[in-house]
Amino acid sequence: MTTKFGPSYVRGIAPYVAGKPIAEVARQFGLDEARIVKLASNENPLGIPESAQRAMAQAAAELGRYPDSNAFELKAALSARYDVSPDWITLGNGSNDILEIAAHAFVEKGQSIVYSQYSFAIYALATQGVGARGIVTPAKQYGHDLDAMLAAIADDTRLVFIANPNNPTGTFVDGATLEAFIAKVPRHVAIVLDEAYTEYLAAEKRYDSIAWARRYPNLLVSRTFSKAYGLAGLRIGFAIAQPELTDLLNRLRQPFNVNSLAQAAAIAALNDREFVEKSAALNTEGYRVVTAALARLGLEYVPSDGNFVLVRVGDDDGSGDRVNLELLKQGVIVRPVGGYGLPQWLRVTIGLPQENEAFLAALERALAAT
Repeated sequence: MTTKFGPSYVRGIAPYVAGKPIAEVARQFGLDEARIVKLASNENPLGIPESAQRAMAQAAAELGRYPDSNAFELKAALSARYDVSPDWITLGNGSNDILEIAAHAFVEKGQSIVYSQYSFAIYALATQGVGARGIVTPAKQYGHDLDAMLAAIADDTRLVFIANPNNPTGTFVDGATLEAFIAKVPRHVAIVLDEAYTEYLAAEKRYDSIAWARRYPNLLVSRTFSKAYGLAGLRIGFAIAQPELTDLLNRLRQPFNVNSLAQAAAIAALNDREFVEKSAALNTEGYRVVTAALARLGLEYVPSDGNFVLVRVGDDDGSGDRVNLELLKQGVIVRPVGGYGLPQWLRVTIGLPQENEAFLAALERALAAT
């Protein structure tokens, strides 16, 4: 008899599939890496800011020593920026780390977690990883239906995941509606508000979620340095919540989960407001160009408040994969989202102007070929 290691809920997890690396596509299709355009992983097309590069160069001299486990200087910088005590802050190896730690900290095996259809894949993986029951509410216009999510909270629910803006759809819930929802969630249920793309929001759409964390003891706000700050490869995120929540997270957090280079780069990037503003402005203009072209091609897309757009490329369940393959052959990497239950769609990151142009030209050819 074959021995099966591990609990059944772990064996049942489908591993997360990341966007294809440039080198893999080059090998697979015999392409020149320098000519490949990657618009699959919602990375900042400007790359890492020079301020962060300089900070890492200085920090490199100390790489023979362990990083500061408590990240005193980074927490001090975050504390000053958001006007919270350092004990309100938890650091993660990317915000994914925060999401998974939260599931382990707040939920016991057999209890439930509520999240929306078409929301970030990690919510389902984190739920399965702790042996919890996922309560998935139907999406409303490809985004969160907060009324349905509130109604879905069961006696054994201990956590609710919300992404705003949402990935992979880009949908957004306005601040007043979102806070009204938070106020109604029972206080014994933790809420993780995942704001990985908040820096891309237009000024008129911004709200103060940190003020909400002061008001609601069950709210945890999760953010990342991977997107607008350009530090995706360094894997660093953070959460802000009242100490009762962060104490639990820090009991589970790995002692050195954020390395020295990441800490130094994050401090520099946090204070590089010019770079973040430039990133947001580039995204706004690129989104305008891309969506105008999609409209000219007669393609449906979901209006997005992130640095990406979800576009429908066909009507049957294989259309997303077929168009994606044709794009790959041309050296353009985007993200198929069949795993999210959207097999007719592709998610496309907004890139540099020349990258956007290359994608749009390749897309037109791919549609003609399928």
